[in-house]
Amino acid sequence: MCNPIFSSIMLAIESRRVIELRMVRLAWGGREGLAEAQSMVTEKVHAAGEAMITLMLGGSPETVIARYREHVAFNTKRLSAF
Repeated sequence: MCNPIFSSIMLAIESRRVIELRMVRLAWGGREGLAEAQSMVTEKVHAAGEAMITLMLGGSPETVIARYREHVAFNTKRLSAF
């Protein structure tokens, strides 16, 4: 099992790139910016719900952090494709 502090630090570092890419997309505006804003809110609500369910079913915080890192990796790849 990974160290939860290390995983949390890595999540923060990896999230920085997604924030940067999203801010650029939002600054461009237009349809892409609006779609990204809507996607961002929807993704955050779903991720929070998923984390809540995981913890309610006995999952560990490390599991939640690992899943968030998967979401961040997916978004980094998706946003970097443009």
